[in-house]
Amino acid sequence: MALEEYNKKRDFKKTNEPRGDLAQQTGELRFVVQRHDASHLHFDLRLEIEGVLKSWAIPKGPSLNPGDKRLAVQTEDHPMKYLDFQGTIPKGNYGAGEMTIWDSGTFTPMSDKKDATLKMYKEGDLKITFFGSKLRGDFALVRTNFEGKQPQWLLIKKKDKFATDLDYDANLHLSETIIEETTKAPKALTLKRQVSPMLASTSKDLKFSTSKNWLYEIKWDGYRMLCNHSSSNTTLYSRNGVDYTDTYPALIDSLRQLPKSAILDGEVVSLDRDGIARFQWLQHYDEKPQGDLTYIVFDLLYLDGHSIIHLTLTERKELLETLIEDLPHIRYSEHLIGGGKAFFEETKKKGLEGIIAKKADSSYYPGVRSEDWIKFKTQESIETVICGYTKSENRPFGSLILGLHEKNELRYVGNCGTGFSGTQQKNLVSQFSKITQKNSPFPEKINLNGRQPFWLQPVMVAEVTFAEWTEKGRLRQPVFKGMRNDKVPQKLSRDSPENSKNSAENTDNSLLIDGINVPVSNLEKPLWPKEGITKYDLIDYYLAVSEYILPFLNDRPQNLHRHPNGIDKDGFYQKDTPEGYPDWIETTTIHSESSDKDIDYMLCQKEATLIYMANLGCIEINPWNARIATLDRPDYIVIDLDPSDKNDFKQVVEVAQAFHELLQELKIEGYCKTSGSSGLHIYIPLGAKYTFEEGRDFCKLLCTVIQEQLPKLTTMERPLKSRKGRIYLDYLQNRPGQTLASVYCVRPRPGATVSTPLLWKEVNSKLDKDAFTIFTIKDRIKEHPDLFKEVLGKGISIEKALEILDA
Repeated sequence: MALEEYNKKRDFKKTNEPRGDLAQQTGELRFVVQRHDASHLHFDLRLEIEGVLKSWAIPKGPSLNPGDKRLAVQTEDHPMKYLDFQGTIPKGNYGAGEMTIWDSGTFTPMSDKKDATLKMYKEGDLKITFFGSKLRGDFALVRTNFEGKQPQWLLIKKKDKFATDLDYDANLHLSETIIEETTKAPKALTLKRQVSPMLASTSKDLKFSTSKNWLYEIKWDGYRMLCNHSSSNTTLYSRNGVDYTDTYPALIDSLRQLPKSAILDGEVVSLDRDGIARFQWLQHYDEKPQGDLTYIVFDLLYLDGHSIIHLTLTERKELLETLIEDLPHIRYSEHLIGGGKAFFEETKKKGLEGIIAKKADSSYYPGVRSEDWIKFKTQESIETVICGYTKSENRPFGSLILGLHEKNELRYVGNCGTGFSGTQQKNLVSQFSKITQKNSPFPEKINLNGRQPFWLQPVMVAEVTFAEWTEKGRLRQPVFKGMRNDKVPQKLSRDSPENSKNSAENTDNSLLIDGINVPVSNLEKPLWPKEGITKYDLIDYYLAVSEYILPFLNDRPQNLHRHPNGIDKDGFYQKDTPEGYPDWIETTTIHSESSDKDIDYMLCQKEATLIYMANLGCIEINPWNARIATLDRPDYIVIDLDPSDKNDFKQVVEVAQAFHELLQELKIEGYCKTSGSSGLHIYIPLGAKYTFEEGRDFCKLLCTVIQEQLPKLTTMERPLKSRKGRIYLDYLQNRPGQTLASVYCVRPRPGATVSTPLLWKEVNSKLDKDAFTIFTIKDRIKEHPDLFKEVLGKGISIEKALEILDA
């Protein structure tokens, strides 16, 4: 009976999962955690109890941080054979998607009593110790009082030597290196995905520990690179994911000789005869090779099919040294135990960039900036945004005009006119010619002491050394060091982690976005309780699509539709807030005639504001049809195809196709998207050239034509009783202050569906409106990144369309 539900949900002729059979316990209790990339990515924890695997779906995955309380939704029991299961569950089957083993091992109850595990499970308070590769130490699995379709538990790490106080993302802890079985050699493994490297904190006080638990390495002046190597593929990529495999073929040829599959972390450098890294040589190595191109490797994350990030740094380096010995162009990063101060002074005399102190017993935390690694620079340097340059009579240019971001705006930090060779200046001017612009990128006027500026798009990054900061926030005596193609200019500020130890902290209750600490809370709260989709998932989605949704939100007042307690509870609308918004959120004041008061509407101008709204429980985003500069003239009109409960979606598609044919006859471009609910929306751009009344009348006319063509299928009667099972052609969405779910916004509906732009060829009988969710839309955007942009374009001519219609 324990596996009845498991067997009922599966057709074993169509899925390769093991059939559900009971088994007897033999020996130690076992567990497995599987990474399950199904309708939405999650992790499945399974514990051996009474001959079956008791199972929980953990949306965000387990954590080794005791401060994290990870939601675990209990699912059906699984058979013991599932301990070894991984592979692809075919489409159309329950749980379809990719499943890989993330961790496995044994566990014991934290009690000596007989049948302790079963008793604690029945009481809803499991206290167990894991012995796995990643899950290690004591944990509590506690059932909550939430009354839903499936029991909900919390998985909590206990404080012990295996715990960490750092941010822990299970999806970075080797799920970034998903293992794929190749067809020709079933046992050969391919590393498919890239890993975010562990980052060091910055120190300027030069206080070195006397403990022998710290080891010291040279901080090499080059490009941070990770290597993924397997028997079938070898890649080299930067910390930002830029692929350098083709840039350094000599290094790749050497790395292909690695005897085992591995992920390496290190620095690519160009060394002179004295063993000093010359960053400028490296920058132009593909054009003019200089020096000894070398990959200096200092860490090992993965070896021969196993993650080893949980091992100590000392253990990882011992394995690393043996792995890479005798490979040309590949060098092991030597280290010194203790004596950090003397080592630092020695590197300073040699003109090296600095040193890095690392805890000998530290684990590797992908994507985390940790104080287990601390860098000490011998000279102040900073990465800056090139915003322009000044003219010179004798050289290609006089100096670079430099800036850094502050509160999402560029601020001038000084000019750099030294450190360049003549060839470098010529090369830079050649690049500048492609990114010139007329206006200054700075919001304020800057004083260049009469020198003529030539402004550039702020897309290039230069690293400069300097003496100190002046009281006015300028760089004193900056000297050009080199270009940084591996850095993102939008992320650079004076206090960014790359530039200062005093960076704003990404604390447990805030998220650092472009220098703004955005408050976030209750990330584990299930906004879609039945599916176990949390606020974290919602925020993660909006972070991923922000650059695509923001153009449709900028300068438009927002009506907040909040669901702080999830989609199963009543939501509410909010136009403003009595307590006000943070000062970094822009607002606009509009007088409301209905309430006879001024209302401060939020404007979603940047990513930080979008995430602020998501944290408030704004699942869907509802902008006005008009912008603040032209509030009386909409940018587009919308035809809302709203089906009754007696219509199927194919009928909605049929009506949309009829509109498309009509628009083609009138030589009008219209753009269709799913509503994210049961209908479709058709947008027609107006370019803010017509009033709301003019736009609404034209929309009504189009709806009238279609209603006459399809009288049995459509209606323009607004009352529900009058619709009589027909699709309502809603033209009344086109009114001042009226809002509609934005393109790419999530809807508070089962499945976390998304209002998604469509190609007209997709609007056919095979269209599945429920296929577009927060877990599928990211891949679609990669395939169709520019859909719907024309809606914000110059707009149609209503007059010309009416002439064609009259004819």
